[in-house]
Amino acid sequence: MASVTFENASRLFHGSEKPAVDSLNLTIEDGECVVLVGPSGCGKSTSLRMVAGLEPTTSGRILIGGQDMTGVRPRSRDVAMVFQSYALYPNMTVAQNMAFALENARVPKKEIRERVDWAAKMLELDELLQRKPSALSGGQRQRVAMGRAIVRKPTVFCMDEPLSNLDAKLRVTMRGEIAALQRNLGVTTVYVTHDQVEAMTMGHRVAVMRDGQLQQIDTPQELYSNPVNTFVASFIGSPAITLFTCPVIEEGVAAMGTLRIPLPRNVKGAISDSVIVGIRPESWTAAQPDEPALTLTTDMVEMLGSQAFLYGTIAEPDAVASAQSQTLGLTHEPHRIAVMLDRRNHPTAGDLVRIKPVADEIYLFDPQTQQVIK
Repeated sequence: MASVTFENASRLFHGSEKPAVDSLNLTIEDGECVVLVGPSGCGKSTSLRMVAGLEPTTSGRILIGGQDMTGVRPRSRDVAMVFQSYALYPNMTVAQNMAFALENARVPKKEIRERVDWAAKMLELDELLQRKPSALSGGQRQRVAMGRAIVRKPTVFCMDEPLSNLDAKLRVTMRGEIAALQRNLGVTTVYVTHDQVEAMTMGHRVAVMRDGQLQQIDTPQELYSNPVNTFVASFIGSPAITLFTCPVIEEGVAAMGTLRIPLPRNVKGAISDSVIVGIRPESWTAAQPDEPALTLTTDMVEMLGSQAFLYGTIAEPDAVASAQSQTLGLTHEPHRIAVMLDRRNHPTAGDLVRIKPVADEIYLFDPQTQQVIK
């Protein structure tokens, strides 16, 4: 097994002025599973391909097991790739697909059979070894692709969105299977996905990327609870956090409509005109009739069985409230505010709901730097 280290690693494609990966510094410990997550074009797949040797580093270094991999060919890196497409040979059986790389490496036939049988048993493919890919389901094909990587017994797994071609239910099942497999094998794993739910459930740590740069890397819970900036806060969590740009109407107090948000002592003086206030869906509570509140007009209610979410827009019931809102300059993203509901509460479209934030679950961000204010 081996660790993977990015040392100021950059990748600049020909004809581009901006690096796809920009001075990435990241260490993945031996046996750890780190998930690279971010929107399309953020550099996560390019980073993965740089580890495998499929993309060269324009500058900086990538080390595997402490050894500099600059200029080392992919076949010499002892890295196994699992791609988004299964990339199985249609004319070969499951057993032949899994054994192909070992045969090319001139591994003895007896050892090949032992490794294929071992991987097939682990992946519950024992009874499918003589089938061809056309006779397999999507989940079974993905298992074969995994098995082909496992039999090599590599030092590093590189997985590039391996579940994106599966249906929603099968993705949940395969997530658990891959996570359990990684724990059992203890192989250092670099996993790429754009799905933040997948990232949060599979990685020991999650690295959030944006425009080729690493924004934050931490455990899933820490990423959710302590985001370093507005991008991480809005990307991690579903439904997304609501970010309000609130004017500071007096020292130590920000206005959110008729609500007043007290700012901590360490914030006073650090912010002049406005502050970004972040509130997650579960951090709202129902307001009493005599309490200041935000009044939402219900647009839709999303019922998920164990949970229910209301999506609404701020209601302005009269001209006075409308004028007050414009004066205060309150804006928010996304356009609809998401609120987790009590399962016994079932408003319908058009209903008015009065809510207020839980005081100790509010995030504050600097409007200039977008960084969290601690």
